[in-house]
Amino acid sequence: EAKRPPGIMCILDDVCATMHAVSEGADTKFVEKLYGAVSGNQHYQNYNQGFIVIHYAGKVEYNVEGFCEKNKDVLFNDVIELMQSTSNTFIRSLFPEDLVALKEKRGKPTTGSFKLKNQANDLVNKLMLCTPHYIRCIKPNETKRAHDWEEIRVKHQVEYLGLKENIRIRRAGFAYRRPFTKFLQRYAIITKETWPKWSGETSRGIKHIMDAVSMEPSQWQMGKSKIFIKAPESLFLLEETRERKFDTYARIIQTAWRRYVRRREMAEIREKATDILFNKKMRRSASIRRCFVGDYIGYQQNSGLRALVGKRERVEFACQVNKYDRRFKVQKRDLLLSGQHLYLVGRELIKKGPNAGQLVEKVTRTIQIAEIENINLSTRQDDFFVIRVREAFPSILESVFKTEFLTVLSSKYMESTGQQVNISFSDQISYTAKKDANKMKAWLGSMMGDERILTFVSGSNDFPELSVKGKNMTIAIGNGLPRDTRPGDVKTRQGSFKKKPPRTAQVNSYQPPGNKKQLSMTRSNASMERPSMNKIGAKQSARNLHSQASSNQSFMRVPSPNASIRKKGPPPPPPPAKTYPQVRAVYDYAAQDAEELTINTGDMINLLKKEDSGWWVGELRGKKGLFPFNYVEEL
Repeated sequence: EAKRPPGIMCILDDVCATMHAVSEGADTKFVEKLYGAVSGNQHYQNYNQGFIVIHYAGKVEYNVEGFCEKNKDVLFNDVIELMQSTSNTFIRSLFPEDLVALKEKRGKPTTGSFKLKNQANDLVNKLMLCTPHYIRCIKPNETKRAHDWEEIRVKHQVEYLGLKENIRIRRAGFAYRRPFTKFLQRYAIITKETWPKWSGETSRGIKHIMDAVSMEPSQWQMGKSKIFIKAPESLFLLEETRERKFDTYARIIQTAWRRYVRRREMAEIREKATDILFNKKMRRSASIRRCFVGDYIGYQQNSGLRALVGKRERVEFACQVNKYDRRFKVQKRDLLLSGQHLYLVGRELIKKGPNAGQLVEKVTRTIQIAEIENINLSTRQDDFFVIRVREAFPSILESVFKTEFLTVLSSKYMESTGQQVNISFSDQISYTAKKDANKMKAWLGSMMGDERILTFVSGSNDFPELSVKGKNMTIAIGNGLPRDTRPGDVKTRQGSFKKKPPRTAQVNSYQPPGNKKQLSMTRSNASMERPSMNKIGAKQSARNLHSQASSNQSFMRVPSPNASIRKKGPPPPPPPAKTYPQVRAVYDYAAQDAEELTINTGDMINLLKKEDSGWWVGELRGKKGLFPFNYVEEL
């Protein structure tokens, strides 16, 4: 505060000086003189008991009663000198005035407002020489308790501390500022060049990060040691990109860990499966190291199959099997194994109604896991197994995934009953077949006996050769891997086993399936290693393929009479070769019909057309034909 223009302190000193001998009416005189001097100031208001000063944080009322009396300083220099001459250190500290300077001025004693004005001016001068940093604290309540929030009190403090004004000023410029090192350390993960360590200059690394997120140059600036970002949205962009990078790396780590855990689990499952058959049954070379998938028929994508299983049941294993009836006739079934039941699902043709002629899924048999009494297998490398059920007829099934089925069934049986499932091995399995529905046939069966016998003998091939005589069926099959083979062992096959040639030899030695005997052997091998396909769709696709080929009869047209006298021009350019998408074979498949393709693992097939029946049209080695879609993968 200065003398020109006069402020409140100067006017108060002037009133005290002119009315030093009069005490009554001095405060009223002060208000009148103050109103005449500063009434035009926008931060000043007058009221009946005093005046109001409008600060940036709010209005402050001042009552002028006793202002002039309190402003007078009646402490003369003689009294100050007397108090400073005492030997008491504390009393001397209460009178720090410089009497030498006061005597040189030879003026009247100073007032309280004069001292306050000088102290305030000294404080402002000192603050202007510093770089202040304020920590603003807000007191939410007077009760000193947690979760006690007085909104009116907090709003008043926010307004009084000027936080709104500070935020507005900050947002008008570059609101976010951060040292180079800390900024680069936080956002280095955004780019591969800066993560995990940036080797160049810090400022260049920051510029590389900003260019990577495509931030506009007007939204950020580089200082000498700090980076400044203007809009909060720009900072949110950096934070969001950073979080996405962390999420990406976390997913990579999770994938690697889950792959490791899955491989370890698969190794344990294979060992467990090997323990079930160890020293009891010969193994196939294709199944000893095979990974267990669980779902081989697309159960999760088939709503019709899911509708046949209980809502709270989780299917642990699903595959297609061959079921043999009491007359040893083969029927295709879908086998579903859950924690409580084993389902055999067949297909039924609807004869009446709007859906007549369609095949729908139907559960042909449901077996409770706890009701399974025994499972019989042979000691050879075949895929037959007999499931015996208490007080019910057995089921004779054949599946290339029998080892995985037995492993899952053993685990679920243990969870359901607390006991190990009984698995026996014998080359001659006898059982009682299901009784015939016809009463006469059932009576004849009871008279003649319904016992059936499966006999397993040594054969010359790796696929089973079946021979049925009355109530006996003989299965002849070659020797497999030794009974004591484990997944980690490297052993040769017994009997007629030969080492499989490399893939290049298979491609070079490929021949179309012309020999019936060779085709039959290959077909049986394929059926044991991979699930068979629905041949209804294959035949329909073959008819469509024939109709397309027969419709293109342009070469049979009679040429025009004037064709021989036309002028021969330059030959037209050859049409560009049409490119087709390719698929890669992931399993071996031997053709079982003239319109089918024989594919080997790793073959690249030109995909010509996709059929809804599950058989696609492709081209391999110059031959067009059909192949099953679940034996290939798209690139």
